[in-house]
Amino acid sequence: MSMQPLLIELGVEELPVKALPGLAQAFFDGVIDGLAKRGVAFDREGAKPLSTPRRLAVLLPGVETEQPEQHSEVFGPYLNIALDANGEPTKALQGFAAKAGIDWTALERTTDAKGERFVLRSVTPGAQTAALLPEILREAIAAMPIPKPMRWGSHEYAFARPVHWLVLLHGNDVVNAELLGLKSDRMSRGHRFMADKQVWLSSPSDYIESLKAANVLVDADARRERIVAEVNAAASQAGGVARITEDNLEQVVNLVEWPAAVLCSFEREFLAVPQEALIETMEINQKFFPVLDDGGKLTEKFIGIANIESKDVAEVAKGYERVIRPRFSDAKFFFDEDLKQGLVSMGDGLKTVTYQAKLGSVADKVQRVSALAQVIAPQADVDPVQAKRAAELAKNDLQSRMVNEFPELQGIAGRHYALAGGESPAVALAIDEAYQPRFAADDIAASPLGKVLAIAERLDTLAGGFAAGLKPTGNKDPFALRRNALGLARSIIESGFDLDLRALLTAANAGLAGRNVQADVGELYDFIIDRLKGYYADKGVPATHFNAVAELKPASLYDFDRRIDAIGIFAQLPEAEALAAANKRIRNILRKAEGEIPGTIDASLLREPAESELAEAVVAAIDDTGTALSQKDYVAVLGRLARLRPQVDAFFDNVMVNADDLALRGNRLALLRTLGDRLGSVAAIEHLSS
Repeated sequence: MSMQPLLIELGVEELPVKALPGLAQAFFDGVIDGLAKRGVAFDREGAKPLSTPRRLAVLLPGVETEQPEQHSEVFGPYLNIALDANGEPTKALQGFAAKAGIDWTALERTTDAKGERFVLRSVTPGAQTAALLPEILREAIAAMPIPKPMRWGSHEYAFARPVHWLVLLHGNDVVNAELLGLKSDRMSRGHRFMADKQVWLSSPSDYIESLKAANVLVDADARRERIVAEVNAAASQAGGVARITEDNLEQVVNLVEWPAAVLCSFEREFLAVPQEALIETMEINQKFFPVLDDGGKLTEKFIGIANIESKDVAEVAKGYERVIRPRFSDAKFFFDEDLKQGLVSMGDGLKTVTYQAKLGSVADKVQRVSALAQVIAPQADVDPVQAKRAAELAKNDLQSRMVNEFPELQGIAGRHYALAGGESPAVALAIDEAYQPRFAADDIAASPLGKVLAIAERLDTLAGGFAAGLKPTGNKDPFALRRNALGLARSIIESGFDLDLRALLTAANAGLAGRNVQADVGELYDFIIDRLKGYYADKGVPATHFNAVAELKPASLYDFDRRIDAIGIFAQLPEAEALAAANKRIRNILRKAEGEIPGTIDASLLREPAESELAEAVVAAIDDTGTALSQKDYVAVLGRLARLRPQVDAFFDNVMVNADDLALRGNRLALLRTLGDRLGSVAAIEHLSS
């Protein structure tokens, strides 16, 4: 057997931009799985999905030309069924042998848990890989995630888009196959406009360079690198810096086969419009790259990516500029008209907009958020008057023409209108920051006032959602309560606000009293804590650490976070495992204890040296950690408690807790409860015990 490179290329009409990476990966995975399932050895070092809008390809540096020998076992009847009392074959054994086409004496025997039985073992030569590839391809295509396959012509087969060619080479040879109405050959296709001709492929090893010579970059990573380099060069030529977001870049990569950057410009008068609106239009609608100055402000330059190296780049630029101008004109018109109306007057229309049937209008929500913001503000050292003002204006831009056209500008538009209307910069910024974090990787609000408003907004959304019966079920979460819960938790934790979460949820519930609906505060608290599992897992916090803190249900999420940090440091100490196991043992003993346990330790009932030493050590540790615990210096508390390990170990080695003397037993249980209470004062450390 020998290894030969393998190339599979399926030529198609332009595939959907967002679906292309997934389709390419699925095609690649399907081929790999098909080879592996059949035992065909292959080398995939450096191999990855190759694709352009017009093709899906798999290129492997080495694939065996045939399968290894195929060994099989077919089990027959057990001896007590296969042979009669005289050792002659029964009909069951004769039938098994006849089905296999051999005499029963040629069968082998094997033994399993039920006894000895007959077995047919066979070895057959492996199939040629070329004979297996057509079926592997059919399986790979059938397994691809194509929600709405297209049909073309009068045939029955379907695919994401109509297919036009199929290349299938193993080594230098074409593998004969017919798939989706296509017969395989070695002819690929070049760029639709720059090299619209067939491309002869003599070997899979020539694939990437042969296509490159025909103005096609089949490696998406190569296209990505070329786009970034050209965009940055064009921006530098314009004296600015290109804004390249991962989402926009990914889509452009999957739009072109031979990217070429084109520097364009628009009229400076459009820069009077909030730059977020212009950037939104360029990136979302047109897939252009804005050019910013050194301070991060938008310039009148932008960069388009053509799928062709034009002989007249200026004409291409004019086309891009002509496309973008009407949308910029619309944005400027909306902005100017909104400025005439003013942010304050926009709020009048919120009374007529239903937020949710059971929760009233958007204006009702604004009032509830305003009340919550005024409760939170003093605790965050923020002016309640400013918090009230920011909350009252925060939703007004929902009535603006700009947000109606660009929903993603909620809050951003409000910030601009607030500044234009003479509101303080702090209030204007808070209107924008109230929406942060907008997505999973987004930062929380930066300003204290913005943080207060963001927290108040999410508190009302969560309490209202649960009160109205909109709790998430399965994949359904119409009010995005999971995202809001995580945003609330992050805003509190990362702000360092030591807020009583249950008290805030109770206040949010109070705001709903007029709507005759109420949320279960305990259920809401648990829902928010549950969102933190993933948050801390992403930070590398073990589930045992999270569970140890969550069991205590701290009122403050900031306090929760400090306990997480402390338990992480404690877990690294050499004493941690033993103390965790001891605390687990203490919990089990106390849970099984019968009768009432004394509230204090009676020194006169300490009989054994080990219990006297432990009692003395526990009292000293409680005295030493009292101040640190009140100051929430949890690292210091656990560090001091770690020093109790020798006394704890000695106690369990030398003292019988369940003594026959009830007084001694009760006193020892009181000692253990005192110890357990202090060991568990930061977290339920027994979760650290394996």
